[in-house]
Formats: sequence, C-alpha cells, structure tokens
Amino acid sequence: MAKRVITFGEIMLRLAPEGYYRFVQANTFGATYGGGEANVAVSLAHFGLDAAFVTKLPRHEIGQAAVNELRKFGVDTSGIVRGGSRVGIYFLEKGASQRPSKVIYDRAHSAIAEALPVDFSWNDIFEGADWFHFTGITPALNDTVAEICLAACKKARELGLTVSCDLNYRNKLWTKEKAGKVMGELCSYVDVCIANEEDAADVFGIRASGTNVTAGTVNHEGYREVAQQLAGRFGFSKVAITLRESVSANDNLWSAMLYDGSDFYFSRKYPIHIVDRVGGGDSFGAGLIYACLSGYGPQDTVEFAVAASCLKHSIEGDMNMVSVDEVAKLAGGDASGRVQR
Repeated sequence: MAKRVITFGEIMLRLAPEGYYRFVQANTFGATYGGGEANVAVSLAHFGLDAAFVTKLPRHEIGQAAVNELRKFGVDTSGIVRGGSRVGIYFLEKGASQRPSKVIYDRAHSAIAEALPVDFSWNDIFEGADWFHFTGITPALNDTVAEICLAACKKARELGLTVSCDLNYRNKLWTKEKAGKVMGELCSYVDVCIANEEDAADVFGIRASGTNVTAGTVNHEGYREVAQQLAGRFGFSKVAITLRESVSANDNLWSAMLYDGSDFYFSRKYPIHIVDRVGGGDSFGAGLIYACLSGYGPQDTVEFAVAASCLKHSIEGDMNMVSVDEVAKLAGGDASGRVQR
C-alpha cells in the first residue's frame, strides 16, 4: 500500500507574460496554478505515492479550476475546504541573463488567508497518513493561518506522523523577526527541515561562512555548521539544504547537502540551463520525502532529491512532471539529455 502524505498550504493562480516579455510589454498572460505544498503533492503523486493537498478554495469556477488541476495529476483533494471569495494570484516575469525573475503577489483576502481553525479537522485529515508537509510560506499569510499550521503540527506529532517543513522565507510576506518567532515555535514539531542557502540566515540568523549568495558564491562546507546548529536548536532528525550557485538567471549550478544528525552527505553538482525555476525547491522536497519513505540510504536520498529538482528546472510551470524512473536515471549518472527512443 502506497505511503500517504498530507500537504497543507495555498494554491494560487499564476499569471505570466509569454516567454521572456516584461510585465510592461505583455498583452497576454498565460494562466497556470501552483503553490509550495501543492507542488510537492503533485510531484509525490507522479512518484506513485498517495498524496493529498489540503487548503481552502472558493466554490466558484476559478476555485474549481484549481481543484481540477490537482485532480488531473492524481492528487487527493477530498480535504480541501470550500468557501471564501477569491483565489490568490501571483504574477511572474521570467528573468534572463543578468536580469532576475520578478514576482508580484495579489493574494490578500484569499480563501485560505481568511480560513479559520474550525475549518480543518486534523484528526480526520491525518487518518491513515504517514507524513505531513508544510512550508514557511503558509504561516506567513497571517496569524490565524499560523495558528492552523501549529494545530496541524501538534496533531501530526500526536498521531506519530513524520513532519517536514521547507523554511521558504518570503520577505514580501513577513519580516525576518516575525518569521523567526513563528517558525521557531512550529519547528519544535518538525522532524525533517528543508532549506535553501539563504533560509537559515533569514529566519534564524544562522549563516554559512564563506558564502555570498548575491555574488553566486556558495561555500558548501560552511553549511555543515548551519545544519548542525539547526538540528541542535530544534532537534531535527534530518536537515537538507539546497545549494544554488547562480551564474546568471538562466544558468545555475545545483546541488544539496543532507545531515542526518551524525554525518553529512553532499550530492553531485548539476550545471542547469533553466526553463522555469519556480518550484525548484518544492521538487527537491518532494524527492526527499519520496526517498525517505522508500527507505533510501542518506546518500541516495540526497542524490534522488537533487536529480528530481534538476529535472524540474527544465519544465514550464510550478509543478514537476517527472517519474521515479526518469529521476533515478539522472541520479544514476545519465545526464546526457539524449533522445529516448
């Protein structure tokens, strides 16, 4: 029987100009859906796990379109609460060369942002589940949603689920001080912490030596201490950190580190030419969750997660559309990109 994973957060309507047009040039916007925890659920469904996404969405057609998008990829949407008046929107302008990508949020007063604790019966939602995943984006929406996240984490811990959190700091949603306070309480219930090269510094003030993210310089060894400090402060059983070295908006070097409380495991490094980087961290998180639930060893776990995320950078939209076999082939060393016949 497939392992069951519950994710909780916001799914948004993504509006993006065609190709590399800037916002001010665009006459049309392509419409897709995505959001941190929804992206993870879709990835896990593609990997063959029983993946469920929980949120609140309006009853109108735009809300239903978001539900349908999840359903078509095999995600269980039975835990989605219906109500509220709007779906959150984000606008994405793709960067190129030395011009960075840009995101503008229009998500105030979305259905999930106006949700109440009584909307979610976590005892029922977690029935038969093995794993619960959320990100730092969700409690950043407001204090009530943070309270809902805390209730979910407490119930998951009580029921014996493994809890994972991607710190995912967003400075357009809250301050570093507020993030540190709220995430500090939530992280006391987390078993597996996922972060990028900046999150630990932004949320908890834990910095890697020899790293300058803006300059594209990442000192991999400096993240050993970051992982140890995170695990020491919160008791995480695992800390995974993605390591993105930015050559430009189009070209990055991509790798990761996994700390299991005693040893450090670094993945191979992939040079990636980016088609769409949104959801890169979510695809890594999904790969990590899948590998952990499948009993992979720590080195194979980080290699699978990084390979899954590497492939996501080649796919348009927020969501990763790859199979376990495709990820395993890349993780096994087949990075040629040759035509499959």
